[in-house]
Amino acid sequence: MNTTIQENRDKLFFRIAIGISVVVLIAVIILNRKILPVPDVLPSWTYFLPKLNAIINATCSVLLIWSLIEIKKKNIQNHKAINLTAFGLSSLFLVSYVLYHWLAPETSYPIDNPNRPFYLIILSSHIILAALVLPLILISFYRGLQMQVALHKSIVRFAYPIWLYVTITGVIVYLMISPYYPN
Repeated sequence: MNTTIQENRDKLFFRIAIGISVVVLIAVIILNRKILPVPDVLPSWTYFLPKLNAIINATCSVLLIWSLIEIKKKNIQNHKAINLTAFGLSSLFLVSYVLYHWLAPETSYPIDNPNRPFYLIILSSHIILAALVLPLILISFYRGLQMQVALHKSIVRFAYPIWLYVTITGVIVYLMISPYYPN
C-alpha cells in the first residue's frame, strides 16, 4: 500500500479515536451532572448493572493477563481473539456504565467511614486513567489489527498496564461501594 495512503488512514483513525474518547468523556460528565431526564420508575434491572460492571471488569482483567501470556508464547491468533473479546466486553461495560449512571441516583461513600480517603484515591485514579486509556486502547487495537507490530508494541507498553489497573480497580471500587447501593 502506498505510504501516503497508509499515513492518511493512520491520521484519520487517530482523529476518530480521539473523537470517540472525547464523546465518551463528555457523556460521562453529563451523566454525573444528572442533566438528562430520568424515568419516574427505574427498570428493575438497573441495580444489577454495577455488579455486571464488576463482573465484566474482573473478566477483562483475566483476559488481559491471558492475552499477555499468549503473546509471550508468540500465539498471535489467541492474543488477538482474547483482546477482541476484552474489547467487546469493555464496550458492553461502557454501555452498562452509561445506563446505570443515567438511570440510578448517585451513591456516595459514607463521609464518616475511615476507608473513605483510600476509596477516593482508588476511585479518582480509576476514573482519570479510564479516561486516558481509551484512546490508547483504540490506537493500539488499530495498530495491532493493521499488523504494525512495532507501533502496536510502543503503545501497548503504556496502554496495557493502565487498562489492567483500570479493570482491577473497577472491581475494587465496586466491592467498596456496593454495601451502600440502594436495593
